[in-house]
Amino acid sequence: MRGAGQGSTLIGIALMIGAVAGFACIDASAKFLNREMSAPLIVAARYVGSLLVVSAVLAPRAHAGLLRTRRPLLQVLRSLCLVVATLCTVVALRYLPLAQVTSITFASPLVVALIAGPLLGETVGWRRTAAVLVGFCGVLIVSRPGLGGLHPAAGLAGVTACANGLYIVVTRLLASHDPPETTMLYTSLVGSVLMLPLLPFIWEAPSDPWLWVGIGAIGFFGALGHWLLILAHRHAPASTLAPFAYAHLLWAVLLGFVVFHDLPDRWTLLGGAVVAASGLYLLSYERRPARR
Repeated sequence: MRGAGQGSTLIGIALMIGAVAGFACIDASAKFLNREMSAPLIVAARYVGSLLVVSAVLAPRAHAGLLRTRRPLLQVLRSLCLVVATLCTVVALRYLPLAQVTSITFASPLVVALIAGPLLGETVGWRRTAAVLVGFCGVLIVSRPGLGGLHPAAGLAGVTACANGLYIVVTRLLASHDPPETTMLYTSLVGSVLMLPLLPFIWEAPSDPWLWVGIGAIGFFGALGHWLLILAHRHAPASTLAPFAYAHLLWAVLLGFVVFHDLPDRWTLLGGAVVAASGLYLLSYERRPARR
């Protein structure tokens, strides 16, 4: 039994690494599409494409109650947070390297640590506060304000981190109310409902056939990443999987180099390491009461 449990945990970890690889591919696809497409159109392609993939995946198990939610306002709020995060990320990727944007957005666990107190009733404490401050210093290292290296798009990446933080907290609140398939469907559905009315005003037919590939990729990886994330949490607890989310940064560095020939500078690497270290400390700190 123990070996079976360990095997399930390893499967969950592998699925988690695959999920964050999918998320990195979303960002890489968005950066590629940024060459000729507007940010709202890219966001629309991401959600409409994901909705088509999710609908195809869930079709065999579709039933009347799939859209039924006990917390509709939370589902809409969660989806809105993701839409805001996606739009800000797409615009930031137009001006900044993939690894730099990813490093800044990885401050989201720090945002979670700050807002989990009032929203989830968790105690913040001085250790969490110190970890958040250290992580914020890491974000400053990556963005380099006052050293001639700060681009306004770094602020949008910061907004993404805040939106992702609220998205994570709301996801925790929904976990005990709705099944993951319902939450996954709402993620794509709300984004599509918001963006579809804009399509007649923002539509521009891609001139390069590869842009159609990018449109398909951003929708496919958007659905794949979230589906793998759901499967990962079925095989292993969230506390075990959380540290492996930081593999996202490694995938971002790899894709940035392979696809865009971008190598992160030393400040991005140093700041990203500081942000990741503070986030990992927060994760380990949160797991201590469970071990006691």
